[in-house]
Amino acid sequence: MKKAELEKLQNFLRRSFGNDALRVSPDPKDPTRAAGVQLGERKIATLTLDDEDGDRSFAFEMKIPVQRPVLQDYLRRLFENDDLKIVARAKKTDSVELNCGEDFLGVISADDAKQTSFTLQMAILDFDLDDQEA
Repeated sequence: MKKAELEKLQNFLRRSFGNDALRVSPDPKDPTRAAGVQLGERKIATLTLDDEDGDRSFAFEMKIPVQRPVLQDYLRRLFENDDLKIVARAKKTDSVELNCGEDFLGVISADDAKQTSFTLQMAILDFDLDDQEA
């Protein structure tokens, strides 16, 4: 991933989560295809480039080590943003949606049947980044 692209991803994530402390930096193991997302000194997520189908997009993945009853509160505290909310999905009990206000961000899926941990997944398309201002 190029420096300008990393900056656009960082701006997109800062705007999406409402937190200017988020930082995106190249993954030292694979800087052309992956990046880490930090909040302060803590790495909270990974971004992976997907350009196999001719369209350039990025997969955001974040492990969330809490149970369902405290999921929304955990994310609000982590990102310091009370606009984040968990929304039930129709006919789905193993996952929920994450919104910021009315804007859909991604899907949070249970990692196990007991729902003791979750993973947030967001698809970021290249044209989503074109609308971002530095």
